[in-house]
Amino acid sequence: MEKCNTSFAAFQVAFLPSMFGIEFLLAFCGNVLALYLFTTREKTWHTGIIYSVNLVVSDLLYALSLPLLVIYYYKNKHWLFGEGVCKLERFLFNSNLYGSIFFITCISLNRYVAIVHPMYAHSRIDPKHAKAISVAVWIVVVAICAPVFTFSSLESRENATECIGTAVDGRLWDYLPYSLFLASFGCGLPFLLTLASYTSVAWTVFKNKNLKGLEKKKVAIIVFVVLALYTISFVPYHVLRNLNLYRRMHKLDYQDCNTWIHSGFQVTKALVTLNMCVHPLLYTAVADSMRSIYSCAEREKPTRTNHGIL
Repeated sequence: MEKCNTSFAAFQVAFLPSMFGIEFLLAFCGNVLALYLFTTREKTWHTGIIYSVNLVVSDLLYALSLPLLVIYYYKNKHWLFGEGVCKLERFLFNSNLYGSIFFITCISLNRYVAIVHPMYAHSRIDPKHAKAISVAVWIVVVAICAPVFTFSSLESRENATECIGTAVDGRLWDYLPYSLFLASFGCGLPFLLTLASYTSVAWTVFKNKNLKGLEKKKVAIIVFVVLALYTISFVPYHVLRNLNLYRRMHKLDYQDCNTWIHSGFQVTKALVTLNMCVHPLLYTAVADSMRSIYSCAEREKPTRTNHGIL
């Protein structure tokens, strides 16, 4: 098994440092720019911007920890920063992951109500509701991610000290139910809500002949980006994480050290972190200031509502 751990580590060391380094630069620069534009150019914070700002904060908190992972994998998976920082880094990763998913779901549901039920949105939805929901989301995220402090730990292997992001082998039977809960409640349920929301949004928008091309383009961008995030990043990560846990629990594939599950899981680690780099594209659909940065086409002033409908 030790031979296999060495083989698996070689793949991580070769692949992850450069990926995390690139993602740090893109995520930090993109989200700092977004936060600057939100705070200096957007005079009225409608519900879409409120959810987006929370998403920016979540991204920046985790992006600042990525240099630690770059050093960790560059040093052949040798953690230099102590057990407390290891637990905190894993907590920030999970908080960003599920905070991102939940706030994207909030943006999706907000657009569903505003576009499919506009009369209800104009009379019932107010920015103060978005602020209250944002606080509730943070409470839920912290609550479901708190067990990470218990499971994540340091483990000595040969001449290195590894920061275990899931759980050590002796605690896998306890960790798997928690991981399955995160996959279902933290990813599966939001995915179904988001998919249902955007199916209704797309149907309503594209059959409406009164909407301009720019307005339909804004909806198309956000639908494409969100569904791409789930397809490429969120769903594969959760599926392969649990398959990898099952493989570890039953010591599968350890005879020849060849497993696509483990290698695929390492790839999804980088892909799931990539969501921080993609989020600024979502903000172009809710903020005029972001569109002025990311669009090279002639600017056209869109119809604005108090709820960030389009």
